[in-house]
Amino acid sequence: MKPTPGTLYIVSAPSGAGKTSLVNALIDADAGICVSVSHTTRAMRPGEVNGVNYHFVDRDTFLAMIEHGDFLEQAEVFGNLYGTSMSSLQQTLDAGQDLILEIDWQGGEQVRKLIPGTRSIFILPPSQEALFQRLTNRGTDSDDIIEGRMREAVNEMRHYVEYDYLVINDDFATALSDLKAIFRANRLSQPLQNTRHAQLLQGLLAERG
Repeated sequence: MKPTPGTLYIVSAPSGAGKTSLVNALIDADAGICVSVSHTTRAMRPGEVNGVNYHFVDRDTFLAMIEHGDFLEQAEVFGNLYGTSMSSLQQTLDAGQDLILEIDWQGGEQVRKLIPGTRSIFILPPSQEALFQRLTNRGTDSDDIIEGRMREAVNEMRHYVEYDYLVINDDFATALSDLKAIFRANRLSQPLQNTRHAQLLQGLLAERG
């Protein structure tokens, strides 16, 4: 993949850690950040909109897209398939937007291998007890499903060591501030600043005479 003005970010977290709420607040606060809309075979939940939350497709369509090489990455989670379209991702980064992929560690591993320079963030809850309480407070899953999600969460959290940044979502405002700091610091990195301010830098280094 060619170098782009925008930066690709992977954001991962176990179910219930607050990833979606944090990412939504981040993009509301920063017009230069957007979220990739993935394809999925899972059923649409109440309040979700096709093409906004996900591109909802059936399993045969998803498998055909894999055959055609349409996905940058794909993974199966809780029996459902998820994937990221390569063409839409490229267009967004070329336009200078920072782009977030909300994907699990499996997808993140694939993306990091394919796209050097991708930055990765793992969001963690402050404790297992807090995570369990958040999942319970949703009121949408049975006790058996919640216990399954807790077991899966522990397995997912073991992969935090593969990520560039860790954000602990204990206090929401603090976690959001930490996320904002990551994006701002990356934009100030020398390679990106060199691209944005090429003319200014040339002027500063020009021979006087």
